[in-house]
Amino acid sequence: MTATKIPVGISACLMGDEVRYNGGHKRSLLCLDTLSEAFDFQKICPEVAIGLGVPRQTIRLVGSFEAPRAQGSQDATVDVTEALAQYGQQIGQQAQAFSGYILMKDSPSCGLTSTKVYTENGVHPRKRAGIFAEVLLALNPLLPMEEEARLNDAKLRENFVARVFIYHDWRVNLLPTASPAALVDFHTRYKYFVMAHSQALYKQLGQLVAKAGSLPLNELLNTYSRELFLGIVKPPSRRNHTNVLYHLLGYLKQTVGGELRQDLLESVENYRQGTVPLIVPVTLLNHYLAHYGSDYINRQFYLNPYPARWGLRNAI
Repeated sequence: MTATKIPVGISACLMGDEVRYNGGHKRSLLCLDTLSEAFDFQKICPEVAIGLGVPRQTIRLVGSFEAPRAQGSQDATVDVTEALAQYGQQIGQQAQAFSGYILMKDSPSCGLTSTKVYTENGVHPRKRAGIFAEVLLALNPLLPMEEEARLNDAKLRENFVARVFIYHDWRVNLLPTASPAALVDFHTRYKYFVMAHSQALYKQLGQLVAKAGSLPLNELLNTYSRELFLGIVKPPSRRNHTNVLYHLLGYLKQTVGGELRQDLLESVENYRQGTVPLIVPVTLLNHYLAHYGSDYINRQFYLNPYPARWGLRNAI
């Protein structure tokens, strides 16, 4: 947990604000009842912000898939494309102080990957970002973003929350006093989290960190952050998690043996086979590493990425 809450942007309707076209909301219990413990949600509704009333006629994306217009579904003379894009520019600048963003699916303004485009030939077979979200993403390509509905998927939910915590650490703790030594320390703490996502990414980042002190610092930080935050968007596989668990188990080889070690091995194998969730072997490892592990291994973000009581690893 951080000393202060983590600033995260969010579509206002997800916080229960009655700002939707019909005067309703899309209150998210995950955000309000769980994540709000650590996230300081910044509520934003682009459509209300640009002057559309509540209630209002719906807007939709119309025209070409690559460059659609945001127009009224009943009155096409209502065109708010430029207004939404300009507001996206405004919030996109403010979002540099955010460590994550949760958006409303399907929305012609806020949708991230799920917005329909209506063409002359009907609905386009592909979906895209809404006007506001497109600009927001262009200005903040590394910022962890997700649609709230996709957070119903346990793997996506767990990985998104972890990414927010990492991004916040990078933005608030590393960048203000960045140095080659600070980057090495940062990379060391996230070693096994990165390994769980990709062995190739882990090696690539390790090679970058090895150049700390020889490359210009800004160039090194920009390259490292781009590769890191784009490389951890996809959740880790069960196979990669298992590989990391066996690496962590190796730190207890000299101190935990007999039946206790067998229990640990069985928990990892049970996870590999899909009979228990990730929380089972991780909890056991945390218990024994707290007693017998080094400071180095106990500092690993992978072991305690967020409050355990949130239960995010109970379903993966």
